Amino acid sequence: MGAVTDDEVIRKRLLIDGDGAGDDRRINVLLKSFTKWCNSGSPEDGFTQYQRMLGTLAQCEFSMGKTLLVYDMNLREMENYEKIYTDIEQSITSAHEKISECKKEIMRAKRIRKNRQEYDALAKVIQQHPDRHETLKQLEALDKELQQLSHIKENVEDKLELRKKQFHVLLSTIQELQQTLENDEKSENEDPQESPMDN
Repeated sequence: MGAVTDDEVIRKRLLIDGDGAGDDRRINVLLKSFTKWCNSGSPEDGFTQYQRMLGTLAQCEFSMGKTLLVYDMNLREMENYEKIYTDIEQSITSAHEKISECKKEIMRAKRIRKNRQEYDALAKVIQQHPDRHETLKQLEALDKELQQLSHIKENVEDKLELRKKQFHVLLSTIQELQQTLENDEKSENEDPQESPMDN
């Protein structure tokens, strides 16, 4: 067999000793005291060994009671740790849900912010233009001006037509006058030629 390491020796002693309070030593002492008590010759030695056995038994009972208390405490601690573990799991689940809700809130806030920015941009563009009432007033003024221009155009066209007619009459009159002058000039030229023949 190979050499036994210190860790193995300590492990075996702890397994034998229970919680490390020296129970194995007390049991050995109790057995030795019992053997001495059985082999004691005088009543004084027997009483002394008996008192030692009672003391050792009291220590063993005390150690056993302490071990039971530690065991119960460990059970309660296990239950407490399980409760704490369950609470932590619930807290983690709740934290994940809150994180998910916060992400959704952030997305909503970003969407609202984007909408507000677009709204502000549209509002600035709208403010650069006149309002509906002012626009209607401008349209009415332009409509009146258009009607006036249309009326002026009709008057100008009527005057132009009248001037065309007058110009046509004037041209006709000039032509007639010119024809008359030419006829007069012809007749004057013909009259001197006829007068010597009459003589």
